[in-house]
Amino acid sequence: MSQEPDFSSMTIPRLVSYAADRFGDASAIEDGEVRLTFRELAAATLDATRAFLAAGIQPGDRVSIWAPNVHEWILAALGVQSAGGVLVPFSTRMKGAEAAYILNKSRARILLTMGDFLGTNYVQMLRGQELPALEKIVVLRGEERGVEAWASFLTAGRAIPAERARRTAAEVRPTDLSDILFTSGTTGHPKGVMTEHGQNLRTFAEWSGIVGLREGDRYLIVNPFSHSFGYKAGWMSCLMRGATALPQAVFDVAQVLERIGRDKISVIPGPPALYQSILAHPDRANYDLSSLRLAVTGAAPVPVELVRRMREELGFETVVTAYGLTEVSGVATVCRPDDDAQTISTTSGRAIEGVEVQCVDPDGNEVQRGEPGEIVVRGYNVMRGYFEDEAATRETIDADGWLHTGDIGVMDERGYVDITDRIKDMFIMGGFNCYPAEIENLLFNHPDVAQSAVIGVPDERMGEVGMAFVVPVPGSDPKPEAIIAWCKEHMANYKVPRYVEIIDALPMNASNKVLKYVLRERSREITTRDA
Repeated sequence: MSQEPDFSSMTIPRLVSYAADRFGDASAIEDGEVRLTFRELAAATLDATRAFLAAGIQPGDRVSIWAPNVHEWILAALGVQSAGGVLVPFSTRMKGAEAAYILNKSRARILLTMGDFLGTNYVQMLRGQELPALEKIVVLRGEERGVEAWASFLTAGRAIPAERARRTAAEVRPTDLSDILFTSGTTGHPKGVMTEHGQNLRTFAEWSGIVGLREGDRYLIVNPFSHSFGYKAGWMSCLMRGATALPQAVFDVAQVLERIGRDKISVIPGPPALYQSILAHPDRANYDLSSLRLAVTGAAPVPVELVRRMREELGFETVVTAYGLTEVSGVATVCRPDDDAQTISTTSGRAIEGVEVQCVDPDGNEVQRGEPGEIVVRGYNVMRGYFEDEAATRETIDADGWLHTGDIGVMDERGYVDITDRIKDMFIMGGFNCYPAEIENLLFNHPDVAQSAVIGVPDERMGEVGMAFVVPVPGSDPKPEAIIAWCKEHMANYKVPRYVEIIDALPMNASNKVLKYVLRERSREITTRDA
């Protein structure tokens, strides 16, 4: 096997050429009837690059994508970046005003989106919005009045000589911006995180090498392309390693279970909620899951019981946990596949090569190993900053280059980090610090609990107490008082939720993370109702 290249000195356009040379006629993307080899992907990327050049895109110009996981998304992104543009993707769950905010903040010149998709028309949602910088809307699929179709957009690109497109792609530098990903905006307006070609490629060369993504893997990408997990740990990592990317436009448990057997899926990364949903499906036993090999999860501590069930019931050979956020290019720490089961279950791994991670007190001093503190990260993966927001950048990255994550963690003597919670999610009950993620992990051991989410709610006597929202295992009918009684037997008294609400499903964002602010709003209704 040839020696691995130095991905950090590459750009994403150069990665496309590398993959075409290295993996040739192997399958790069499979999306419905569409099949593209790595060579065909390179040719399609060249066509897309010519189209963006014909549309007038200059180096540094921003181009947005507002669409679900489809192969055209990948081609558009690669075309933008090969033309020297900066990719600005955002979630399909956003509404018109939210989309308009990002388009205006980034001053995107072109938007690539969808016409009608599952009953939603993205172009129509923008009608009436003031978008002074936006020059063109292109629909990747379907047709829509007054906007250009993707096929027509590509046809216009034929006016640009292929050699000019190749030359432009070759002029992109590793230090150029590759993308601006906007944070979720759960607290105020979203902020645009700027990252570069070289740092993204170095970060995910590390990630994909550690977790063991390999040539010939078949990777079902459920995480949205608008998020670093679906984009960078998804199709970009597939290009590095010669894996086949299979986009999944909408997460539907039955559809995913069916695809695993039909498409011989070997890799499915995702947050814990994704695997919990699969495990809870009543007809899971009827599906062929024998091809599954690799799962990468994280963003919060993963229950030991979940890891056991993923291995024993879903058949994963390798289950690895990792931790990251948009501001560190998506990854900071990763478990290693040869770590023992306890380490993989109870930590999010240790820092990737060349990156420093510490847990610090409110004054920025490193705490003793085994003590909780805010996780800070320093290294090549740290963002350049927030787009046109120097004040927010200074608040997040201190004078010594440490990025403050807002997450609480405990680091052991080996440097492995247990992410206990978000600083803002921790609540104090009678003087005791309560970490919702820890309580959720304990609740997962209850035989009737499929998923749970815990928040702190005001209490006159104790300051705050826990409220647990519980999704029951299909076919079970747990009662709140019975769950509270079980909690009293299995956890310290201060951790026991004082309220339990049984619900059908947890509110999730596009990345399948629980929307705790929605639960907080619901908790106010519940406590008012029960007062």
